Amino acid sequence: MTLACTTRNRTYIGGLKAATLTLAILSGPTLAANGHYVPGVEGIKGSVVPPAGTYYRGYLVHYDFDEIKLPDDNSLSAKGNVTALANRFIHITEKKLLGANYGVETIIPVQRNDFDFASSKESGVGDIFVSPMVLGWHGRQWDAVFAAGIWLDTGDDSSTEPAAIGKGFKTTMLTLGGTYFPDAAKSWSVSALSRYEIKSKQDETDITPGDSWLVEWGIGKQLDSGLELGLVGYNAWQLENSKGALVGKAEKHALGVEGSYFWPSLMLGLNAAYLNEYQVQNGPSGDLFRLTLTKGF
Repeated sequence: MTLACTTRNRTYIGGLKAATLTLAILSGPTLAANGHYVPGVEGIKGSVVPPAGTYYRGYLVHYDFDEIKLPDDNSLSAKGNVTALANRFIHITEKKLLGANYGVETIIPVQRNDFDFASSKESGVGDIFVSPMVLGWHGRQWDAVFAAGIWLDTGDDSSTEPAAIGKGFKTTMLTLGGTYFPDAAKSWSVSALSRYEIKSKQDETDITPGDSWLVEWGIGKQLDSGLELGLVGYNAWQLENSKGALVGKAEKHALGVEGSYFWPSLMLGLNAAYLNEYQVQNGPSGDLFRLTLTKGF
């Protein structure tokens, strides 16, 4: 009995250390597969670029997890949560490039990480994203987007602090997506938005996280009242092992629902979504709640 308890305790402690190491090595990747971008912040019509103008989008995201999937395919009971407000500023010009409207954007996230299992709490401004190129195409029954930008390592980072806000490395992010409207009234929409992330070396650990690719998708129906409802989800894969790290490839898959409403006279929109991660590899598994405010100027 004593030996069994001791072995079990050692297994738990070893698993806890592995889970803490997994989070610390990648500098708090709780919301992402293994990079910067948080899957699930976009959904229905996520790949539609707005008309020329200046816009603010505020993504309020809360993520709760109660277990961590370990590299050996086991799981560890571990509670924690992340609350973040990603402030996105977009400017779309009248200029055309390759037949598309040209624009720029930046994202400034403010985040709080609370990892009960590791007794680790941190809050502050995270890594900032800047994009000098956003291209939006608009057809009669379709829209498309391409963008390129970089996540800067501006947030506070610590390789030994699982709840660190910054990641300690830069990420080049390429975006490609499209939306198709099956009916002439555009009341139905089917969209997919993909992100490819290429990471630099993390200076403090000499670890280079592997490239990752993710797809956010949405199928929506706009009712006569203007309310839009639909299914949303995301699929994220780490495509290669991280150089210098002990952990394997990360993977996340989620499914959920979204509702939205837009007030044209106010140039104001509101979206709400809930997603559940039904399959995760090498990372926390939980639920994501999102509230998005869009304001045009």
